[in-house]
Amino acid sequence: MLSVALRTLRARWTGFVGSFVALALGVALLTVMGLALAATLDAPDRAPERFAAAPLVVRGADTLRVATPIGDRTQPLAEPRALPATAVAELRRLGRVTPDRSFAVRVPGGPGDLVGHPWSVAAFAPYEIVSGRAPRTADEVVVSGSWTRPGRRLRTDQGSVTVVGTVTDRGFEHAVFYTDTRAARLAPRSTQLVVDADVTAVRNAVRDVPGVRVLTGDGRRYADPDPGRDRAALTALNALFGTAGGVTGFVSVFVVASTFAFAVAQRRREFGLLRTAGATPGQLRRTVLAEALLVGVVASAAGCVLGGYGAPVLVRRTVHSGLAPAWFRIPDQARPHEWPSAWPHAWPYCAAFATGLLVALCGALAASWRAGRTGPLAALREADVDNRPMTRSRWAIGTGLLLTSAVLLFLGTPGDLLHRKTYVTRPMLLITAVALLAPVAVRPLTRLLTWAPARLPGAGGLLVREHAAAAVRRTAAVAAPVLVTVALTGSLLGTTATLNAARAAEVRDRTAADFVVTPPGGDGFDAETVRALRAVPGAEVSASAGSAVYVLEDGVALIRSGARAADPTALAATARLPLAAGRTADLDDDSIIVNEEWARHTVGERVRVWLGDGTERTLRIAAVLRTGTGDNGVYVTPANAAGAAVDRVDVALRDGADPAAVAAGLRAALGERGGRVRTADRWITAVSPGTDRTTRLGLLLVLGIALLYTGISLVNTVVMATADRTRELALLRLAGATRGQALRLVGAEALTVVAVGALLGLLVAGLDLAGIAAALRLQSAPAPVRLPWPALGAAVTACALLAVTAAVVPAARTLRRGAPSPG
Repeated sequence: MLSVALRTLRARWTGFVGSFVALALGVALLTVMGLALAATLDAPDRAPERFAAAPLVVRGADTLRVATPIGDRTQPLAEPRALPATAVAELRRLGRVTPDRSFAVRVPGGPGDLVGHPWSVAAFAPYEIVSGRAPRTADEVVVSGSWTRPGRRLRTDQGSVTVVGTVTDRGFEHAVFYTDTRAARLAPRSTQLVVDADVTAVRNAVRDVPGVRVLTGDGRRYADPDPGRDRAALTALNALFGTAGGVTGFVSVFVVASTFAFAVAQRRREFGLLRTAGATPGQLRRTVLAEALLVGVVASAAGCVLGGYGAPVLVRRTVHSGLAPAWFRIPDQARPHEWPSAWPHAWPYCAAFATGLLVALCGALAASWRAGRTGPLAALREADVDNRPMTRSRWAIGTGLLLTSAVLLFLGTPGDLLHRKTYVTRPMLLITAVALLAPVAVRPLTRLLTWAPARLPGAGGLLVREHAAAAVRRTAAVAAPVLVTVALTGSLLGTTATLNAARAAEVRDRTAADFVVTPPGGDGFDAETVRALRAVPGAEVSASAGSAVYVLEDGVALIRSGARAADPTALAATARLPLAAGRTADLDDDSIIVNEEWARHTVGERVRVWLGDGTERTLRIAAVLRTGTGDNGVYVTPANAAGAAVDRVDVALRDGADPAAVAAGLRAALGERGGRVRTADRWITAVSPGTDRTTRLGLLLVLGIALLYTGISLVNTVVMATADRTRELALLRLAGATRGQALRLVGAEALTVVAVGALLGLLVAGLDLAGIAAALRLQSAPAPVRLPWPALGAAVTACALLAVTAAVVPAARTLRRGAPSPG
């Protein structure tokens, strides 16, 4: 069989080019995504930064640890604890103790991420003075870098200061150093200390203080700002590339399987002749499988090499666009030229190669099985007209997938339907089901689309209709990439647009304030600023702080819920909470407002929780919020959010108050501290979802890679289909059609097939978005379905241009050689 397959490949190599290209590119995509995903599994080893020269650092409790029957469960604390005064006094007896403090500093025209510290901790980085001297008075500072110089007067949100010195730029922060006394006044709370003493004695001194850590050596990096940023960045990239890999993997498998099946179906005349010559069904199947094996091995290997060189390009683009940190890259050992040493990094290559080969064999096997069962005369007859494009297995699998999609769509948990992993992967079942059942709809849709053209003078419209309707398999094969393109574009972009509209509506419905005041840079307001805002005449002020509450569900899962701390009376005046039960006014220091997602959410019931600083409490449920889109969090009083800074002030107008006067009063109350006073409508617009650049770029990355491949596969399939129409074009020319008429016919038929695929894709997108809309209604967050018409129009136009070009160019080359004999 292999020798026959080799001779067939040599004799009909042009017929296998399309299958080779589809498979090689599909495997390349799988390899790229596999390598990118593998690169997210290991974070780089990062050395200490701010405390590289510190002897040791004692850090207060910053992790909540709860014992469960299956082991301890941990969560980072929203508000890390300061060390108790008794422990600090004990450490001072052992050696020199230097408290560390960090706070935001804002300077007009300066770097946007300035952070203040006491001067005494500068030596632990170490920072060295480049020019000037150390600060000596409350209005003197030393800054890092070269963005300013000694002698300059700076206006900050904490008052005006004079730069008296500069230190080396360490690269990880823009620091502003104050005197220790001034820094302690600006940031009274310190959560970590540098201690110059024997490490064993220090550990013994804090042994009985829960959660305290003594950091030495490389462990001192956990005292740096956001020590988990590398792991968090890799987690986000893992989710991004995992989603992209799932979508591109589906598209690759879908296209490769359909391309191989179409390539085999194109050879029905050849199989009919072989059956007439005495070939058995088993011989036909073994020959086709041997051909698929040879093409699959070579194409998969080529795809692995191509993907190995393509993965670094994707990673560089990801870093350049800001989706990945600057250090993210593909390990050198995973490059193709390093394969002898690449075995620890080889699993993406092995997985992509095996997937490509398996899909090629399965696609060829499915088509060859039917070819082997068809009699010689029937095979020759079906080579011209598709009498039975739907087999029993195709009906069974397509119907089964359609029913499965319906069950998951309409009987699944509404909240699960709104999760990204669900709404990204759910359309894949529908796409596969509709693609398998597409031959049923090809003839009706073709006749519908060509109804008007077929009634125009001339035979062009009639020929387009009959050609597309007669060659059902060819039409379905060419329409498949268009179906995938339109369905993915409509489903993914439409789902995010619909969810964003629902979330924006939720924010609008919750906001009863007339103005919203927010601090600059996302930091909190101090108590003095809040008092000044409360004193504005005509303003009903509700100051709230962001925090967190932790609950142990099912005895083993420690769940973190975002919480807002606010005075219940002021909250009721400035917010319309989406209550399912209870009253906002019933919230007090012994109670909590939860949402319906909590396992226990009955008003009056008591629930065991841990507050943002790790304090354990048992609170009464005062009210329950509707689930909505998942953004309805928890509400507590300020007493249950110790250490949380006020990061939003909602302001309602009292009866008879002048809006302009209140707005002016609010701005005056902020003074040099800075902040933004916006009307409620402008604030809602600013915080509404859909403007996050990282999310948008990530979605475009997922869609872009998938749609680029479907575009290439569309061209590939159209070229394969057109190359198989030499005899048909010859008949047209012998019947009297001019070269231009034949080319217009080919182009019009390509447009018709694209329209068929686009309609099927819109059907998939519509069904998918209908499920999203139903889930939102069940979650008490109804929103209109948002179809991304501009993106859909661009996708269909691109498919039409590609299909017409790919059909007309090879047809023109065929006709340029003259009208050959139709036999």
